[in-house]
Amino acid sequence: MAKKRATAVKSKGPRAEAGAAVPVVGAREPCPCGSGRRYKACHGREAAHAVTELVRRPFEGLPGECDWVALRELVPAATVELTLKDALPEGVPSVTLGTVLPMAWPGLRRDTGAVLLGLQNDAASGDISRDLADTLQRALTAEPGSPVDGRRPAADGPRLQDLLELTVPFEPVVHTGFEFWLEDAETAGGEVAASLERANEAAIPTVRLSGVDAAYWCATPEKNHLRWVMPHPEEPLLNALSRLHAAGASSLGDGTRLVGSFRAHGLVVPVWDLPVGMTADEVEKPAAEFGERLEESLTRTEPLTPDERKARSGLMNRQITLS
Repeated sequence: MAKKRATAVKSKGPRAEAGAAVPVVGAREPCPCGSGRRYKACHGREAAHAVTELVRRPFEGLPGECDWVALRELVPAATVELTLKDALPEGVPSVTLGTVLPMAWPGLRRDTGAVLLGLQNDAASGDISRDLADTLQRALTAEPGSPVDGRRPAADGPRLQDLLELTVPFEPVVHTGFEFWLEDAETAGGEVAASLERANEAAIPTVRLSGVDAAYWCATPEKNHLRWVMPHPEEPLLNALSRLHAAGASSLGDGTRLVGSFRAHGLVVPVWDLPVGMTADEVEKPAAEFGERLEESLTRTEPLTPDERKARSGLMNRQITLS
């Protein structure tokens, strides 16, 4: 049987003027632009592409970008009090960012009306900042005592940079466990208490250093580590690290070693192995001293020597990308 010849679909309404905003409708509905095609095959395709396009540095422009990355990728349990540009809605006493929320909820409106926003959730779009902003807006108007599910945000929806007060410092508080899930952890019982206990047992002990920005010590059974999220552009940073590594100046003291780095949300995160017995307090001074050496190394612009290029190659071979 011969295939039917495709026929043109007549327009069901006036065409939108060039540059005019096209409303969002259901995927199978006629496109409001008047083309006669379904929305998903017309302007919906452009909207979907805009939503899924990857934003390499989703937290750029926010105070504490490096700490946002650390809390997203490295830190098991931490909270940060957030300040919005606009006044909080009536009945919402506070907004708190948490690394992980109970049941991996993206957001939660407590019984008291306070809002919790989860950071370590799968992104529905290519822009984590837009996903989080969408969840935050819905949490602000959710019924008290209700979780907020994830969804794909509108392509032109606000980002965190549009909602948060950018003059307020980002000050993480790292916790030993997830008691921040509950307003009164001491009275938790039954399945809630069991879930909290399981989460606490799985949490890797982590401490944020106080002497340098966005550096996090953590303890594992085999060895301890320092993972330091750095704001510098990747190429100059890798060159600076390579110069220090080749000169034998990249360690943090006896028994420590710069083992490589990874990329996360557009930033580079160098990683050091530390002896099991080396505490967070003990790494504070050598980390500050390394920071000074790094700043000096970043000012150098001459070509790398053969030994420095070899060091860079080794660091690059041990680099991975998380996001």
